Amino acid sequence: MTALTLDARGSRAPTWFWAMAGFGVLWNLYGLYQFIGTLTPAGRSAMAAGMTAAQAQIYFSLPAWMTAVFAIGVFGGLLGSLVLAARRAAALPIFAVSLAGYIALFAGDVYFGVFDAMPGQLAILAFVVLVAVALPVTAWAARSRALLR
Repeated sequence: MTALTLDARGSRAPTWFWAMAGFGVLWNLYGLYQFIGTLTPAGRSAMAAGMTAAQAQIYFSLPAWMTAVFAIGVFGGLLGSLVLAARRAAALPIFAVSLAGYIALFAGDVYFGVFDAMPGQLAILAFVVLVAVALPVTAWAARSRALLR
C-alpha cells in the first residue's frame, strides 16, 4: 500500500485564511477611499464641516509626512492583502511596512494633538492599528502552516 501525502501549499486554504484576506482587501479599499477623500477639496470640505474651527486648524496644519505615512499604511495594507489572497509569502514584509506607516501616523496624531482635539479619532486609529497588526499575524500564521508560497 502506498502512502498518500498532500502538499499543504497545494491544498485549499482554511476559511479563517480567506476571511482575513477578504477582510483585509475590503478594509483597505475603504481606507483608500478615506485617504483619497483627504486629498480632494470636496472631501476636505466635508471633513471640515463636521469639525470645530480649532479641530479644522489642527487637521489642516498637519505636515506632509503625515499624509505620506497614511498613504504607506493604506497602500501597503491593500497590496499586502492582495498578495496574501494570492497566497504569497511576500505579504508579511509588505504588511510590516504598512504597520510601520500606521504606527508613525498614530505617533504623529499624538504629537500634533489630534487625539486631544478629536478624542474619537483615538478609537478609530487604535482599531486601524489593531487591524494592521492582525494582518501580518495572519500572514505569519499562514506561512507557518505552509499556506503561502
